[in-house]
Amino acid sequence: MIPILGPPDAPVTAPATTVRLLDRVRVALRTLHYSARTEKAYVGWIRRFILFHGKRHPEAMGEPEIGAFLSSLATEVKVAASTQNQALAALLFLYQEVLGHELRWMGGLVHAKRPAHVPVVLTPAEAATLLAGLTGPAALVGSLLYGAGLRLLEALRLRVKDVDFERRELIVRRGKGQKDRHTVLPGKLLDPLRDHLARVRSSHATDVEEGHGFVELPEGLRRKYPSAPREWPWQWVFPATRTYVDSVTGETRRHHLHETVVQKELRRAAIAANIPSNPVTTSARSRSSWDTRTSAPR
Repeated sequence: MIPILGPPDAPVTAPATTVRLLDRVRVALRTLHYSARTEKAYVGWIRRFILFHGKRHPEAMGEPEIGAFLSSLATEVKVAASTQNQALAALLFLYQEVLGHELRWMGGLVHAKRPAHVPVVLTPAEAATLLAGLTGPAALVGSLLYGAGLRLLEALRLRVKDVDFERRELIVRRGKGQKDRHTVLPGKLLDPLRDHLARVRSSHATDVEEGHGFVELPEGLRRKYPSAPREWPWQWVFPATRTYVDSVTGETRRHHLHETVVQKELRRAAIAANIPSNPVTTSARSRSSWDTRTSAPR
């Protein structure tokens, strides 16, 4: 192991140096195929770590400074244990993958303890009431979360080609742990999903006629299949209502529906049904708690 030693009076780095370091972090994350959300989170924690210590360069710091930063998060900011662990993972990535140093065990670190919570879930009747109160695309998304066991972003990132009506299954691409998997497509959702896709296809055809109709694709696929970004099978099942212009290609694209659209609709339906919002809260990284202990509709 290579110890990291930094004099306590190390000079403050210039902002340009920090920018270059964060660019190195981004390159390392993308080289190792980390997700865009992980990249954003890691870069954010590394920036906070540098600012916490007066903009000193990480090369001039080590375990004591990391421990002080993480302990501050636990004792002063009072972040959740999972948040502190994410910050630790970001700093370990910085030192081990970017700077090429191996950290010793940080015995002085104050860990935030993860509290033990009793799971709060909805009854089948409450889940049915909640789903009945949803409107628009969020109603179909909510039914997929409940009936197919999808996480929120897994549902929103579905592409047309990932829906198999004949086999009644969905293919989840790069789900939790960056793994693909198959899951059931409930029979009760076959007709609503077909009707929804018919409307989406009509909208996509209009976009294509206007010279647009592009969708984001991984760079490797885009180079291999240049026409794929406008083809129907690659389109999002739940596209956004507004388009945007990609700054690199200049293409007018549609992203998938933003997760907050569904989250806000779930909250509205929960309030209207007099259901506490906590059990039905969804996030980009966790499975909806209201689909875990009730029987899914078929």
